[in-house]
Amino acid sequence: MADMVSIFMSIGLNEQKAKETLKNEALSSTLKKAIEQARGLLGSASIDKTAGTMLYNMVTRLKDPTRLSFLTEYIITRKINSELQLSAALDFIKSHPQENLDRLEFEAACGVGVVVTPEQIEDAVELIIRKHKDQLLAERYRFNMGILMGEARTALKWADGKIVKNEVDMQVLHLLGPKTEADLEKKPKAAKPKAAEKDVKIEQVVNGEANTEGKSLMEQLRGEALKFHKPGENYKTEGYVVTPNTMNLLKKHLEETGGQVRTRFPPEPNGILHIGHAKAINFNFGYAKANNGICFLRYDDTNPEKEEEKYFTAIKEMVEWLGYKPYAVTHASDQFQLLYDLAVDLIRRGHAYVCHQRGEELKGHNIPPSPWRERPVEESLLLFDRMRKGMFAEGEVTLRMKMVMEDGKMDPVAYRIKYTPHHRTGDTWCIYPTYDYTHCLCDSIENITHSLCTKEFQARRSSYFWLCNALDLYCPVQWEYGRLNLTYTVVSKRKIIKLVETGIVRDWDDPRLFTLTALRRRGFPPQAINNFCARVGVTVAQTTMEPHLLEACVREVLNDTAPRAMAILEPLKVTITNLPTSAQTEVRVPDFPANEAKGSHVVPFSKTIFIEQSDFREVMEKGYKRLTPDQPVGLRHAGYVISVQRVIKDGCGKVCELEVTCASSDSVEKPKAFIHWVSDPLRCEVRLYESLFLHKNPEDPAEVPAGFLSDINPNSLTVIGSALVDRSVGKAKVFDKFQFERVGYFSLDPDSTSEKLVFNRTVTLKEDPGKI
Repeated sequence: MADMVSIFMSIGLNEQKAKETLKNEALSSTLKKAIEQARGLLGSASIDKTAGTMLYNMVTRLKDPTRLSFLTEYIITRKINSELQLSAALDFIKSHPQENLDRLEFEAACGVGVVVTPEQIEDAVELIIRKHKDQLLAERYRFNMGILMGEARTALKWADGKIVKNEVDMQVLHLLGPKTEADLEKKPKAAKPKAAEKDVKIEQVVNGEANTEGKSLMEQLRGEALKFHKPGENYKTEGYVVTPNTMNLLKKHLEETGGQVRTRFPPEPNGILHIGHAKAINFNFGYAKANNGICFLRYDDTNPEKEEEKYFTAIKEMVEWLGYKPYAVTHASDQFQLLYDLAVDLIRRGHAYVCHQRGEELKGHNIPPSPWRERPVEESLLLFDRMRKGMFAEGEVTLRMKMVMEDGKMDPVAYRIKYTPHHRTGDTWCIYPTYDYTHCLCDSIENITHSLCTKEFQARRSSYFWLCNALDLYCPVQWEYGRLNLTYTVVSKRKIIKLVETGIVRDWDDPRLFTLTALRRRGFPPQAINNFCARVGVTVAQTTMEPHLLEACVREVLNDTAPRAMAILEPLKVTITNLPTSAQTEVRVPDFPANEAKGSHVVPFSKTIFIEQSDFREVMEKGYKRLTPDQPVGLRHAGYVISVQRVIKDGCGKVCELEVTCASSDSVEKPKAFIHWVSDPLRCEVRLYESLFLHKNPEDPAEVPAGFLSDINPNSLTVIGSALVDRSVGKAKVFDKFQFERVGYFSLDPDSTSEKLVFNRTVTLKEDPGKI
């Protein structure tokens, strides 16, 4: 086993991935063959990480193993060296099942040997820019740049996507010049009639690149792209096992459901949901909604040792926060008696037996065959009844099913003994069903039409069908989709608990985490998370995204929904000497400067104001446009321009106050910049967040050999205890969101009190190019 792990790591897999691969006997066997064939072609040379990754991706997606050596040769000789080419190759093989492929036709379909020169990229992009020149000049940076990338990728199919994007960006910059302040103001969107469902247009990510044929989540989920079966047509799906009673069961199912789409979201109530669950929620609830169906929230509460009330409550709260209402809230424990009765029936039918192998013997995939597999039915029935009555110790016996799973695992456990009171059923039961036993049966009981789950459950699809058919029950169809992962974070419950226990984060809702409760606390709007899931797309392949893509979705929503306010994080006192001491006026500030019809608020303006320390420099520097002794600056919304008369410093030589004069902006030359300010403000605490981890993959030993706890970013949280904010936010409620002008988007934290408000920075105003 250690040798196999070493072999897999030699092609670039990390240790964790290598061990996971080893659990899948069919996959590991095929991958080993591919590596052996590759080494035969290379001779003494080793397989580099790029080729190794391509080999792994090819093996996981290859349906026809007879093509293994054919594709391995193309990968190792670098004729196929990109994901785009690999996808084209796999599609070609799938559509050309004949034994002797036409190599010329294959290579043409996969772009083998195609070299796209920088000159070709430059010329193609130049033509596209010229085509859209008038609209680009009119709309400038408000133009949908995705259109340019879409046309460029079509024209340059086999070019490196990053090089194409760089060329597009460069030519746009050459045409339009740098962004101006006007470019940064987002134009108001035309009012749209409210629809029954929110079809937000998105860019779908395919093979890591954006497909600009924008489709809303609902459009993606209506089934055309998914090729899902229609309710009642389960038997038409690949791998579905038809029994003599299948059609009668489907007929009864249709009579009970009326042909309605039924899905379920089945979380374990042993932790807080995270960003990956958001995709699952959107997929399950969204697919039902898009097809006029219903979705159950079903708690998979079969492990009493790890379940707590707070998790049940938080899961439902997060589902509803994302905008979905369950048709019904159910529990696997609702069916404990029925599941037990079905287990008795399974034993009677000769499909299950009581086994005395210990837990450590049953771990892994290559477990020894059970010597009790063929024990008499009556004996298993008697022993199972004794298990139910608590006459065995924990781990002493299990009930196992007589079947082999797709990954080669034999006779999975159906029931085990746990002397732990259950959250809902108390001490009624001391035996509890496993996921492999419970899941498909609860789906059947609830007449689920589409059992949607992540890709790792594909190895359980055959056991899913087997168990329903073994008990002669209605059999739903399991469909798998790719997990959604993010870089620079961990989502494992065990690892988050470690972060909490070591004091690195405060709790599950610490805004540096990517649990849904943490994202809510940080100020991420639920619409933005749903839009992000739509942008990721309904993909079968596992998707790993970077946090800044999620943050971009957050900015899009908050730009339209977060009213503006003015706040100063590092205050510098400014006294306006040509205003009387008693002078105090009110300044009306629009909540949304790009659309003043959406409302406004009033802030005071007096002789004493505060500005950001960074908005003043004592010595003028080239390119600096804000306040200096020789350069006046405008005050946003106030209608004044101020000029420095005197710089006051403290005993350490630090500037602590400015004395200025003001003049009406109508009476003086327009300044180079306008800055924000506050007067008679509220004092508040502001928390600024950065990535919790320093490396993109903190769980990867190749990147972080000492483990994820050694990778903590020391600057992940900065607390500013004496920031100032204008009084318009004084009546804000927890989770209310604002754009602090020129500073960022902020949300009111639950730690706020009537004496002191606390704001979390949700995201900066624009993506920081210096981010890791």
